[in-house]
Order: sequence, then C-alpha cells, then structure tokens
Amino acid sequence: MKEKRVLIIGSIITIALLTVPTFLLNGNNGQSSPKGQSEIATLDELVGKPAPDFTLESYNGETTTLSSLKGKNVVLFFNEGLMCYPACWDQIAAFGKDTEFTAKNTVVLTIVTDPKKDWKGAVEKMPDLAKATVLLDTNRKVSVAYKMLSLPSSMHRGQTPGHTYVVIDKEGIVRYVRDDVQMAIRNQELLGEIGKL
Repeated sequence: MKEKRVLIIGSIITIALLTVPTFLLNGNNGQSSPKGQSEIATLDELVGKPAPDFTLESYNGETTTLSSLKGKNVVLFFNEGLMCYPACWDQIAAFGKDTEFTAKNTVVLTIVTDPKKDWKGAVEKMPDLAKATVLLDTNRKVSVAYKMLSLPSSMHRGQTPGHTYVVIDKEGIVRYVRDDVQMAIRNQELLGEIGKL
C-alpha cells in the first residue's frame, strides 16, 4: 500500500513538472517573451547601418546585387512566399502593379526562400506576381544576415521570414524596418517612409 502511494505521488509530481508553463521555469513571471522583445530590438539595430550586401537570382533568372542599386532607394520585402497565401501574395502583386515606387526612384525586391521551380504554379495562379521582382534566398543566407527568421510575423520561426519590410536609402543605409504581424498591404506607408529620405 505504501509503495502504491509513493508511486501515485511520484506520478503526480512528474505530471506537474511536465505541465508547468515555461515562463515559470524561465523566471520571467508571466511577462511577454523577452526573446520576442530582443528579436524586435535586434531588427531595430539594423536602422542607421549599412544594409548587408547580397547577390540573388530572381524567379525570372536575372541576378540582382544590392550594392549595384546605390543611387536608388530600395525596399526589401522578406516573406514566407508560397505558403503565405493570400497575404504575402497580395503584397507582392501590389508592389508589382504600383508605379509610385518607380516615380520615387525606388526598387522593390521581394525575398522568399522558395525554390524557383515552385514559383511557376504561383505565377499561373496569380499572374500579377510576375510583375514583381521576386528574389530566391533558397539557402536563407540573406534572411539570416538581415535577422529575419525568428521575428513575430513568421509562422515558421527559424525556417522562413514572416512579413517584414526594410527600407534602404540611396547610400545603402537602412532607414526603416517593420515586422508586420497583421500582414497588410503597406505600399502607402512605405512610400511615406521613402518620402522622408
């Protein structure tokens, strides 16, 4: 009987330890995740610094090097690509159709981690995607350099970006960043930020 009681108590303790919320074990008293806060702080640290240079191939087979775009403003739109339908697709298509960016001497580059072959079906489903410049960061090196893989907007943290914008000025300096958990179309907001440069 005594052994049975010890076994039951041991089982209860084990279950309790397995179900204790991680915030109690981490000692942050139930406050919002400091990891999430530090990720946003890290993203803000990009502002005012030179944008990490990169060279990526586009869906159309052209190569783009960021440093070759000096003299123009650049918007980078990091997103989850194919799996983020319709929100990311709608934003990509909206960039492709918006002539105001060109009028403001601005290049918009969409950066996804999808393989090239997978984009064919997306373009067939939504032809307006073909009007945008979609760069393929299949090895995720650029996403890592810009600290995009673990932000709050990512639905697959550590694997893909979420829905994040980076505005770079004509000298190649990051001037604005926004991680958008609402995954809205932000053309007008971004044009406003470009207007401040």
